Amino acid sequence: MSRILVIKLGALGDFVQAFGAFASIRAAFPHATLTLLTTAPFVDLARAAPWFDEILTDDRPSLANLLGLWALSKKLRGYDRVFDLQTSGRSKTYFRLAGRPEHWSGISDGCCHPHGNPSRNDMHTLARLDDQLHDAGVTPLPRSVPRWLEGHGPEIAAPYAVLVPGAAFHRPQKRWPTSRFAEIANALAEKGIRPVIVGTQGEVPLAQDILRLCPTALDLTGRTTLLELAGVLDRAQIVIGNDTGPMHLAAAMDTPCITLFGPDSDPRLTAPLTPTAGRTDLIGVPDLAMLPTSRVLTCMEAMLSR
Repeated sequence: MSRILVIKLGALGDFVQAFGAFASIRAAFPHATLTLLTTAPFVDLARAAPWFDEILTDDRPSLANLLGLWALSKKLRGYDRVFDLQTSGRSKTYFRLAGRPEHWSGISDGCCHPHGNPSRNDMHTLARLDDQLHDAGVTPLPRSVPRWLEGHGPEIAAPYAVLVPGAAFHRPQKRWPTSRFAEIANALAEKGIRPVIVGTQGEVPLAQDILRLCPTALDLTGRTTLLELAGVLDRAQIVIGNDTGPMHLAAAMDTPCITLFGPDSDPRLTAPLTPTAGRTDLIGVPDLAMLPTSRVLTCMEAMLSR
């Protein structure tokens, strides 16, 4: 039985967008032992997925950590095929740590199945992954909803909508002001749709800002695992948020989404896309601080009426 290693380290949006690639590799090698190398935040999510026989954790040792590099090298060796779906500056060095195996798909110098498309850096993540699989001889499957994520998380009385006010801490310009999220929350509440706020533990202060202006909102920041978050997003009427990981998870569940983009990210490359066309809208502006609530409300009303 062949042994295959798939490398996907994160972050959340990137990991979720690789679901289709994971499924395609599993379908192409149904009898292989499929192992995923990922980082700690995604281990539980990967274990619940239907594609992998084994999950390994990459502790991301520094170049000065010789013991850590040796341990990582051991994890990378002994496979008949390796698919590096991270294709980062870091993961491309894993080809050498793995002993330069014969069958490697990625961007590492000297690998047998390089993703050499000169436009790869100008492709949307989903298209780039499909293109890489084609170059490695794997046929990408059509996108589908990950049904194994349905049913998780707390039961919330319907109807409700989810707000995602967070984004990377080191990129605050990716965040729409919480006061405007609160205005959206109040507009939802007036329509009889309960606003639900999600995010990490570190984003609790953002939720508190919204709750001060909309006390009827439900705060789930820091209170859900990724599995539970997927279930909450799946059952929502609509999800509205900044360009951050949970929006990709909502899109994967085929939930109607409105994603807000400032100048710090390019929706051509990173937009959350639902499997069903017409269930996602993007609002891109030069400065999120200048995006009026009225524009998002108009988009929300149109989305809810579809």
